[in-house]
Amino acid sequence: MSPPTVTNEPIVEVQDLEKRFGAFRAVAGVSFAVRRGEIFGFLGPNGAGKSTTIRMLCGLLRPTAGTGRVAGLDIVRDTERIKTRIGYMSQRFSLYDELTVEENIDFYSGIYRLPRDRKEARKDWVLGMAGLRGHRHARTAELSGGWKQRLALGCAILHEPPVLFLDEPTSGVDPNSRRQFWDLIYALSEQGVSVFVTTHYMEESEYCDRLGIIYRGELIALGTPRELKTQHMRSAVLELDCDRPNDAMLALERLPAVQEVALFGKGLHAVAPDPAAAEAAIRAALAAGGFRLARIERIVPTLEDVFVSLIEARDLAAGTQAEVRQ
Repeated sequence: MSPPTVTNEPIVEVQDLEKRFGAFRAVAGVSFAVRRGEIFGFLGPNGAGKSTTIRMLCGLLRPTAGTGRVAGLDIVRDTERIKTRIGYMSQRFSLYDELTVEENIDFYSGIYRLPRDRKEARKDWVLGMAGLRGHRHARTAELSGGWKQRLALGCAILHEPPVLFLDEPTSGVDPNSRRQFWDLIYALSEQGVSVFVTTHYMEESEYCDRLGIIYRGELIALGTPRELKTQHMRSAVLELDCDRPNDAMLALERLPAVQEVALFGKGLHAVAPDPAAAEAAIRAALAAGGFRLARIERIVPTLEDVFVSLIEARDLAAGTQAEVRQ
């Protein structure tokens, strides 16, 4: 994939954005900006506040506090106008299964009030982009997940909006369809469209120009994938290949030299402030426990390492604050 063209012009600006549902604070005062042509990722577990943030930016949910502008429009005062300037695709695809492919496109053309002279050209573009020219009369319910995904993307950008919001767009589709979908996202970005995408897939996060990591409604890190790995990961990461990794993880969690340890593929990743001391302690502990260690080496942290480390640090800080209050 070739890198997209990004300008410094902000197209989404958010300051201290907050959303409460009763006593529950779903979004806890987040601030960030998205530049024109940028692919901006929101990475976080389910329930972290990703979808709530997107719904506020799309004018679908009123913020409790804070300010925000999307394509120059205020997210509180200009909600109806914002909807004409954005594309929005939810994880449920927002398609009508009982309609044909062509009927879905026609329906969304009407929703976006496309001029008659543009409707046919845009319909043809969607059919070509989605690879559905030969299936235009097929019921949408009969399509595979990947085809539904591309059709939903086409319907969301029929009106050629400058900003596209994608909420978990690849959830539930196969890896090959995910890769094809990201090719389309890059193509749109290269045309100057700003893409705001939420995901919980670590490999997808690497495709973004910048990432915000959100956890329990708070933005706990912001930067490029490289910046997150180099600036937010102070400790070293050791990668281990050993037998019985689940049992080995339990043994290594008790070592003072190891901050945290987690399963990673068929092996383990151990985080430690002093990698030399940690390696010695790990080797001794595994030998004492009868584990066979095939390999141990220091590696460049992955985004998953950064994500786990930041979340555990935030949980630890929250627990300490709770103890102080008690």
